[in-house]
Amino acid sequence: MSDLFIVKAKIKELAGDFNVATDFSETLNEKVKSLIREAIGRAKANGRRTLMAKDL
Repeated sequence: MSDLFIVKAKIKELAGDFNVATDFSETLNEKVKSLIREAIGRAKANGRRTLMAKDL
């Protein structure tokens, strides 16, 4: 797997009594990376170099 942008232990903590499959963490990580890339695109389009909540 590539760089992690999520913390697996925190996912398991939030999931409580539920088991967390390995592919869940990997897919969530990819989704987070995609969200960050999209936010970068919006910030660039608005002439900013700062990512803001509104970019999500």
